[in-house]
Parts: sequence; structure tokens; C-alpha cells
Amino acid sequence: MRTYPRNSPEAAARIVALALTADGHVCSSEDRALDRLNVSRELGLAPGQFPGIVQALCEDRMLAPASWADAADDLDADLLTTLMAEIDDPMLRRKVLRLCLAVAVADDYLADGEIALLAAMLEAWRPHRTAIAM
Repeated sequence: MRTYPRNSPEAAARIVALALTADGHVCSSEDRALDRLNVSRELGLAPGQFPGIVQALCEDRMLAPASWADAADDLDADLLTTLMAEIDDPMLRRKVLRLCLAVAVADDYLADGEIALLAAMLEAWRPHRTAIAM
């Protein structure tokens, strides 16, 4: 799996791409949701760059070990942790989560892979209790 700089538009876009492909396919309602939200602009990508990141993710998953290449609900927990760790800016995390939620609900159905990815995001990005107590 390729790496992107921490908090980069590409790292953020890859997580949105995971949400887009989490149910095993991309439907037109998900595409429309991303267009409506202007995902490239929201994440600071060049116009038309997001489809290339989706393509790169799919290629990486095809070439990766079997545990990485299955549906998102079967993605290796260590891999998800690594990908989530590439985003540590709280504002960018909220933006990525908002975009992922919009994609996940765009077809009016939450697939197991989408639920698993959203749960992994919430677990990885939750505020630490000690930080809240301070």
C-alpha cells in the first residue's frame, strides 16, 4: 500500500475512497454525492484528481496481501490503523468523516463494509479521555 504525507489531500482522499468502495461497488448515487460535495475541492485536490486516488487504492488492494484485498469489513485492522494514522489534524478528520458518511448513506443503505470502516474511523479518531479531562 503506498503511503502519502501526513494530513495530505491524498491521504484524506484515500480514506474517502475506502468509504466509496467499502460495499464492493460504486453506485451512481455515491458518485452524485461526491460531485455535490465537490470532494476534490473540499480535500484540496486538483480537479479530477480524486478518481486517480480511487484507482490507486483499487490497484494497491489488488496487489496487496489477501487480508488487505478483501471487502472493507475484512480489511486488516493494522492496515486500517496505519491509514487512519495518516490523518491527525482534527479539522481534517471531521471533514473526512463527514464526506465518508455522505458517501455511505448516499444509496440509502449501510453495507457491512461501510459500517466497519466508519466504526474503525470513530475508534481510531476518538478523542482520548485524558485530553477531554484536561
